[in-house]
Amino acid sequence: MPLQFVYSNQDFVTDVRRSSGNSLGTASPPVKFDTTIQAGWTDRTERGLFRYHLGDLQTRILPGPHGYVAQLNIQRGLERRKPQEILSIQQEFNAKQFNFNKINPEEIIFEMIKDTEGGNDKVQSHQPCRMVVLVNVSPLEFGHCLFVPDPSRCFPQVLTTFAVQVGIESVLLSSDPGFRVGFNSLGAFASVNHLHLHGYYLDHELKIESMSVKPLAPEKGFYRLLDFPRGFLFYTDSERVEDVARAICRVTDFLVDGNIAHNLFLTRGCPPCDRRQNEEDHSSRKGVRIAVWPRISCFGAKEESAFNVALCELAGHLPFKNKKDYELATENDVIGIIQRYLLPDAEFRTLEQQLTRHLMAL
Repeated sequence: MPLQFVYSNQDFVTDVRRSSGNSLGTASPPVKFDTTIQAGWTDRTERGLFRYHLGDLQTRILPGPHGYVAQLNIQRGLERRKPQEILSIQQEFNAKQFNFNKINPEEIIFEMIKDTEGGNDKVQSHQPCRMVVLVNVSPLEFGHCLFVPDPSRCFPQVLTTFAVQVGIESVLLSSDPGFRVGFNSLGAFASVNHLHLHGYYLDHELKIESMSVKPLAPEKGFYRLLDFPRGFLFYTDSERVEDVARAICRVTDFLVDGNIAHNLFLTRGCPPCDRRQNEEDHSSRKGVRIAVWPRISCFGAKEESAFNVALCELAGHLPFKNKKDYELATENDVIGIIQRYLLPDAEFRTLEQQLTRHLMAL
């Protein structure tokens, strides 16, 4: 019987701030969520359950205004399980392929169960309430784990409101501003067609945490990112998680219906603002920013030699597969690679109008 991690809204950490400098640090002591993940992850490392030993990754900040965090992770490129062949964003689950019902049970760290007794949790009443958290045996960074909603239900890699809500809540349960959660759709470098989100710790500030935005439907928490790479942003504090999770799924369902691949990245971030913020607002990490990047689909086995453009690369975290690219890549090189995967400007602006109308009709 896996360890159960039971939580409620009262466990959310609402006083997180970013310290000065690129390294984040933590403004408050570790909480049960962090210590449970980190202890479980370290235990599985020591027991040899991973495909390789991660160790301390070589890291450098690329010069330039985007502050890209480059890391050298050669072994992930060599040792990770071969990604499944994906042919459609709406591809059905295939029980014959690898899925998370076939893992070593010892890879499971715990099951997240929300205690909603006496609460007003509308989402949980008609969705599964069991989220299995397991180690990613081919880790990107420290604590890299996978969040799998009720694996036995065999959901394909299409977001549900439950998955998004628990993803947001996981960020809120952490007192570490470096804990991130993300999602790759099919056609956006998801390697397994079984619903899952990624979670990991990255002890460096990312520009996405404070990037300026343009309001689109602010009452729904919906904005457009004003800097590269072009995408959308949702923001929520601990009080609006359910409503924002539903709005996010309204957007991702629209993208799936339109066969548009997409990546999501969830991180602590400051409140949305379309102007220069004062220092107090800029350093606040009380809420969660959820970036949504519609992008050009990639099907088949094509991979970039330097890095694939998926959830962490779009957010500014660049795991490189080889030493030469890691050492020589410039900010302009990175922008050039990422640009090839973004929607053309006209297509993006049309989508922006459609999504704004779609959300406003709620």
